[in-house]
Amino acid sequence: VPKKLVTTVSGCADDALAGLVACNPGLRLLQGHRVVLRDDLPAIRGRVALLSGGGSGHEPAHAGYVGKGMLTGVVAGAVFASPSVGSVLAAIRAVAQAGAAGILLIVKNYTGDRLNFGMALERARAEGADVRMVVVGDDCAFATPGKAGRRGICGTVLIHKVAGALAEAGASLDEVVEKVTAAAKAMGTLGLSLSPCSIPGSKPSFQLAEDEMELGLGIHGEAGVRRMKVLPADKAVETMLEHMTDPSNASHLSLSPGSSVVLVVNNLGGLSCLELGIVAGAAVRCLESRGIRIARALVGSFMTALEMAGVSLTLMLVDEELVGLIDAKTTAVAWPNIPAGPATTRREEVPAPTEGPRKPQDEPGTGPGTARVERVLERVCSTLLDIQDKLNELDRGAGDGDCGHTHARAAQAIREWMRARPPPAAPAQLLSALADVLLEQMGGSSGVLYGLFLTAAARSLRGRSDSPAWADAMDAGIEAMQRSVPGAVESQFPLGIPFPPEFPCIPHRYGGAAPGDRTMLDSLCAAAQALHALRGPGADPLQVLAAAVQSAEAAAEATRHMEAGAGRASYIRSSRLEQPDPGAVAVAAVLGAVLE
Repeated sequence: VPKKLVTTVSGCADDALAGLVACNPGLRLLQGHRVVLRDDLPAIRGRVALLSGGGSGHEPAHAGYVGKGMLTGVVAGAVFASPSVGSVLAAIRAVAQAGAAGILLIVKNYTGDRLNFGMALERARAEGADVRMVVVGDDCAFATPGKAGRRGICGTVLIHKVAGALAEAGASLDEVVEKVTAAAKAMGTLGLSLSPCSIPGSKPSFQLAEDEMELGLGIHGEAGVRRMKVLPADKAVETMLEHMTDPSNASHLSLSPGSSVVLVVNNLGGLSCLELGIVAGAAVRCLESRGIRIARALVGSFMTALEMAGVSLTLMLVDEELVGLIDAKTTAVAWPNIPAGPATTRREEVPAPTEGPRKPQDEPGTGPGTARVERVLERVCSTLLDIQDKLNELDRGAGDGDCGHTHARAAQAIREWMRARPPPAAPAQLLSALADVLLEQMGGSSGVLYGLFLTAAARSLRGRSDSPAWADAMDAGIEAMQRSVPGAVESQFPLGIPFPPEFPCIPHRYGGAAPGDRTMLDSLCAAAQALHALRGPGADPLQVLAAAVQSAEAAAEATRHMEAGAGRASYIRSSRLEQPDPGAVAVAAVLGAVLE
């Protein structure tokens, strides 16, 4: 049974509502019932009251949409279970006694919801209440919907908003019913998921293989209409929109070029915000390619299925009046503060800032020296790309597992730089140019550290071509990576970035690591120690370099037994770090590629 962070399985729906109400002063619980109401019920006197609800597990639906300009109240059932007739009737009585000029029940098309809300409606009418019900069925999954009809899913939230804006503006019950019924008919939703979900205390409702995704599933963990191999986000979105708008699909939404829509990109609960943003961009691009205008786009978690790692797309055909109702203000805590404007991938970019004066560049290199540099750099790039997966695997012990990706970005950036212009053969200019490339494009802490190292090493090599210069350059680079800023440079970082004057006494460090801290410095310092032999008379540079590579490789392997003292790995228990440090391994590999 999957782990859940609940107090008790039986009380999770009540606890979730209690938490929402505790944190939002505009909400109140109805005594004795799992019902949430606006705290300003007297304000609805003479206006239409709107009630909705259904099973829990869809948060922020439905209680997150209670507030001025949206719902008057909601009735919640247990997880994925319809609320009882008694609780629905209690909610109707509460708003009727507050002086509502008619009550509209907005119900998702599920048998249990229709039965419980419908029975409560009949009993309330028998008591003299003016109650109507709109059933929302926006699911586009089934090509031939069965007797039960289309399921009500995320599009219901848009109906809450349209109805709430109309009621707040003083529309009559008949007018609200007419307009939301028309809006619901011009709307469609389709879901896609990478995983199932599980009710607290229960196993997942279905299983998906690692390479599978499910199209057209419901919001209660019901399996969908098609199981397929995992697609890239853009292809998945195209598949969803094609299914939603396919005329051979009886539950399709008719879209024609020139149509205006409101788009909802809904997280089904467990999708990362990064993935959601990718899906949103793909949806906008795909709709624009069809000539559809996206009048508004809502991206976030609106109607979920517990922890399901999936997304649904909702499209509602809109005119100016409907867009105005979507834009109308509401105090509902789960409604996003969306900008009043269309979504498009064609926004003009802000022009790049003008660069400051750049240091003079030497002429591009030519001749055998440049060819030799290109061969060495190509070996370095190939090596880093070859060990990308290995570095990622080593890095997973510290949490993020991206060391290989970061070094691969460096390799690709260096290759692109070499294609653009031949690299300079002069060592100082070469290292300085490489520092610029890595600082601009590598990213991560490694990019900054390599940039610092190469910048300082290049500075040390200026005007020198003797062998000992390389030992001095290595020491200078390592010192720059460890340097305390106030003690070394009083008012500026080595790269010319102003040092914050508000922290004059704090010893800022770029890296802050030392040999033995299980970082890339372990390999670098070992190699630097070996390179000191270049300062001796008659030293053979190739033999010294070979010794430096061996020292770096041995130091990298030795990090396997070290406790991390710096970097992200320092937050992990040493007992979990049973592999060499990936940064140290990368440094040793780069040095080895230089020697080949």
